[in-house]
This record gives sequence, C-alpha cells and structure tokens, in this order.
Amino acid sequence: MKILQIVAIACILLVTTLAWFILGAAIQSRAQDTGHAMRSEVLQVWGPQLQQSHPHAFYRSPNVPNGKAMIQSEKSRVRALINYAPKKRGLTRHRTYDVDFQGVYSFRNPTRIPQTLFVMFPLPETQGLRGVQIMLDGKETDVRRSGDGSLEMAVEVAASSAVELTVVYQTNGTDAWLYRFPHPERVRDFELFMKTNFPEYGFPAGCGSATRRDEVACEFIWAYQPDVLSAPDIGMEMPRLLNPAPVASRISFFAPVSLLFFVTVLVLLGSLRGIALHPMHICFVAAGFFSFHLLFAYLTDVIPLYVAFALSALVSVLLVSGYLRAVGGQTLFRIALPAQIGYMVLFSVSFFFDGMTGLTIAIGSVITLALLMKVTATTSWKAVFADKRQPKQPPVLPKAD
Repeated sequence: MKILQIVAIACILLVTTLAWFILGAAIQSRAQDTGHAMRSEVLQVWGPQLQQSHPHAFYRSPNVPNGKAMIQSEKSRVRALINYAPKKRGLTRHRTYDVDFQGVYSFRNPTRIPQTLFVMFPLPETQGLRGVQIMLDGKETDVRRSGDGSLEMAVEVAASSAVELTVVYQTNGTDAWLYRFPHPERVRDFELFMKTNFPEYGFPAGCGSATRRDEVACEFIWAYQPDVLSAPDIGMEMPRLLNPAPVASRISFFAPVSLLFFVTVLVLLGSLRGIALHPMHICFVAAGFFSFHLLFAYLTDVIPLYVAFALSALVSVLLVSGYLRAVGGQTLFRIALPAQIGYMVLFSVSFFFDGMTGLTIAIGSVITLALLMKVTATTSWKAVFADKRQPKQPPVLPKAD
C-alpha cells in the first residue's frame, strides 16, 4: 500500500466524519424545532411539575404581628398514588403522570377560648383538579380562594379542641411530584405514604430520602415524628426516558471513532493476508457505515427505538460485510463481520446507557491495540507495504546476424 493510498483513505474518513456531523446537527435541529412546540402542548394538557405545599391555619389576634397567629398542624397523614404514564409528542417522549392525593390534617385551637380558625390549603399549579373533596370533621364545607390562590376555610373551634381537614383530588403533571413545607420551623407528627408504578425511583435535589421503603412494592414512607425542625421537602422524580433524537445525534457524532477502528483493523489484517484494499473499497465501507446512522435517525420517527436500531444495524452489516466478502472472500468476511459488530453495533449500544460511552471507547481502544500488537508482532512491515509490482524489463533486442 502506497502513501498516496493511505492519504486517500484519510480523506475519505474526513469527508465521512463531516457527513456524520451534518447528520447529527440535523437531528438536533429537528428535535429542537418540534420539541419546544410539543413541550408547550404537553404542559397545556398535563400541567407542569406539581408542587403540593403543606397547609397551615391562623386565628385573629391583636397580640401578634399582622394580627394573624399562625398554627401548624399537630398531625398529618398524606397519601399520594403516582401512576407514571409517559406520552410521546413529535420526536420526544415526555415524563407525564397522574396522581391521586389525599391529605388528612388536624389543627388545634391553642387558646382557652373558642376561636375562628382560618385553614389555608395551597393548591398545586395545574390545569385542573378532578374528584375534589374538601371536608372539615368529615363534613363538606364552604371554601373560597385567598389572595395567593390557596383554599381558605373558616371554622369555629372550641377552646383547646381540634378540627380535622381532609382534602382529596386527582390531577396530572410532568417530570416530578413535590410536597413542600413553606413554613419549615416545625412539623409535628407528619407521615406521607407514596406508592408508584415504577421501580426506578429518584428523589429530586433538595428533598429528603424516604425513612422507609419497599422497593419491590414501590412503596415509600416519609415519617417526621414526633416533630422535626426544618423538615426537608419530599419528592419523586419520574424515571428518565431514552428519547430517540438525543441518542441518534450522539451516536452520529461519535461514529467516526468506530469507523476509524474498523478501517484500521481491516486494512492491517487484510494486508497481512495478502488482500490489498483500494481507497474505493474504503469509500464503499464508509458509506455502508453511514447508512446505519442515516436509517436509524429517521426510522425512530415511525417505529420504536430498539426496533429501529436493530433494523438499521442489520442493514448496515449486510451491506458492509457482504460487500467485503465479495471483495476478499471468506478471509476478509471473517475479519469484517466481528469487527463491524464490535465497533459499530456494540459501540452504539453503549449510548443507551448513561456514562458508558467513554468507558466503551477506552476498553475498545485497549482491546484493539492488544489484538493488533499480538497479530503483528513478528510482521515485516517493509515487506507488507513494499511495492509488489514487477519492474519493467527492458526489451530484448534481436541479435544481429
């Protein structure tokens, strides 16, 4: 193989790399163009990330600032059933869910005289609540909206007696569900039970970990008893989704690495077996590799992600390995097939797992280096890359009579 052929192969790899970068940028652009509009539609239907705040109560008193004596609940039992149901819009799947909420809170009149307690229950910012029930001591009660959007209920409570507030509703949101304590000075006898329909749980940043959990049953309990100062918020992240567009774009951007490994192994091992590959052979090989990423990028629009990946990989393997079998027979085919499966298919699979791409490249590099060092340790490279063409012999002149 001549130096000019090596330069030609390098140019082919550079042009293919540029094509992959253009494809990856096009995928990102398509995802961004449709993503913002579809995200807005999802939020309009399903609502944003939900935040349910802890309620409080107060009574009028001239002896406290603003004339409102704040009261925290003396006992709280909260139940949240979260049903994760992701929805696909455009090229993106969104982490949507339904939640059934029930909260039972007890507020006590701390004075020795009857008081009118004003119970405040903040509502989450959502597109709508379903099945709403609001009761005081088991009876339906009149409510009104306060200035901050909370539900406000007034109830007469005897001296040193308590009133029980029960709130039930169903609603939906996206990404995460939070239960917040906006008045964190003290939380008394609080317990929140949560049940989900997914095992891949995660607590949002700033939220406390569950005090008890059953990961098999997907049940979690946060118990702040008998009382807690500065109680951390409670929350649950919806499982992370593997969206087609980001995966396809990342695979395209890193594809030159897999092609470089493949061509290096193919050229060196092919040369050792006496198979001289022309730059045009490498050009068709690069095009076969590119067909995998091109098909995968657009098949994910119409069929499931893993099916699109398997179908695209199969087409590319048939193209590349089948072509090299026609070029160099079974010898080259036995080199090309495992190399393509390792460098293209398995390398691309690593993008389905967070944090595995760099490790995969490192392991692949070391294995490739070890393989080539072992196979070529006794190789005479001067003989391999020598010009094997026979020099032209000068014409033989006839002898004069």
